[in-house]
Amino acid sequence: MESYLQSAIKQFKYYKMLGDKSISQLPEEQIHWTPGEESNSIAVIVKHLRGNMLSRWTDFLSSDGEKIWRNRDDEFTDDILDKENLIKIWQEGWKCLFHALDKVTENDLETIVYIRNQGHTVVEAINRQLAHYSYHVGQIVYLARMIVGENWQTLTIGKGKSQEYNNEKFLQERGLRHFTDEFLDE
Repeated sequence: MESYLQSAIKQFKYYKMLGDKSISQLPEEQIHWTPGEESNSIAVIVKHLRGNMLSRWTDFLSSDGEKIWRNRDDEFTDDILDKENLIKIWQEGWKCLFHALDKVTENDLETIVYIRNQGHTVVEAINRQLAHYSYHVGQIVYLARMIVGENWQTLTIGKGKSQEYNNEKFLQERGLRHFTDEFLDE
């Protein structure tokens, strides 16, 4: 189970990295761009992620993950002033998440935590948030890629580079490694 926790943390870091690299490519004036009237901008998605992270991970093991102080509806109001503020709230949410996960031990993984009075084991709660955040980070990546267009810097394996990447991988000895290790600067 310790390897589960380490793997989950690495996957959260991987999705943060994808978001970091996407946001870094965004022109300042495009953080509010949407492909349609009912769509969310990257600024809104980041604001929602931050709100969710602060709510879910503050006092993670001891209080309901839906905090009474959270205003979820406000998270979908696009009022982030600039890219600097966007990055600040992005980092704030992730900091809260990693701080909470640093305190979780193997003995906590079967403990019951609540989200809106619905019980989850810690493993289930982590999986729920990992799926939720990867969903929204995928939206950020997709929107950023649309905005940046032909100047997009690939985040992982470049287009047309799969065979080269696979050849390099199959030259290595078999071994137990986490798929994120080559993408994360640790």
